[in-house]
Amino acid sequence: MARRPGVPAAYGEEFSFVSPLVKYLLFFFNMLFWVISMVMVAVGVYARLMKHAAALACLAVDPAILLIVVGVLMFLLTFCGCIGSLRENICLLQTFSLCLTIVFLLQLAAGILGFVFSDKARGKVSEIINNAIVHYRDDLDLQNLIDFGQKKFSCCGGISYRDWSQNMYFNCSEDNPSRERCSVPYSCCLPTPNQAVINTMCGQGMQALDYLEASKVIYTNGCIDKLVNWIHSNLFLLGGVALGLAIPQLVGILLSQVLVNQIKDQIKLQLYNQQHRADPWY
Repeated sequence: MARRPGVPAAYGEEFSFVSPLVKYLLFFFNMLFWVISMVMVAVGVYARLMKHAAALACLAVDPAILLIVVGVLMFLLTFCGCIGSLRENICLLQTFSLCLTIVFLLQLAAGILGFVFSDKARGKVSEIINNAIVHYRDDLDLQNLIDFGQKKFSCCGGISYRDWSQNMYFNCSEDNPSRERCSVPYSCCLPTPNQAVINTMCGQGMQALDYLEASKVIYTNGCIDKLVNWIHSNLFLLGGVALGLAIPQLVGILLSQVLVNQIKDQIKLQLYNQQHRADPWY
């Protein structure tokens, strides 16, 4: 039957506005982070199950709990991206795009607020470090993290080495029966060249000494100042890390929005074809 004059020919049935490149690029992009999220959750759960019950006292800075929470959130987010792109589901894709945008904006806001309110951020970091010192012996992961930080930054305690008196095992009070009374962890000690065996008792009684005497054996400067100085001297590195985290998020947002628009165009095309297929003059 002849087509009505002035009506354009419909696209062929095989034509699609949805680009396979965009579709499968977004799918494999999300699949990669989906697998990473499952590994994070598995490692976090394993680390949590292997912990002693006493570790529950310090959940606020527990790396295992942090790993599980971040892994679960990433799993749910990338699940929406994977299924949404594969099934061309606009609802899941928009959910993925919206959540990723919120995460990006929260990270951006946190960075800006941390820069603007640097004094308050410093106070919060000091609070976290002091809380970690209190629970040093309660959590093996936390203990290893503190030891690594003190050796990495050549520091001891938060403000000074005497901050370790906040810990019940290292407290200098006379009624403290601990063998580590008035001591500091071995990670505070100055490195000894060619040392085959680590002397874990090298910090014995260091809190009872003044700064000059203690500085001959241990690091006396606190880790907060060392950390601030390290941040100031590595701003380009931190900026690169922030950019490295932001780029995948922006790519995910861009690809999902492009795919959503293509799917909408495809739906319009299908409605157009159906309408003109039913038109007796088409």
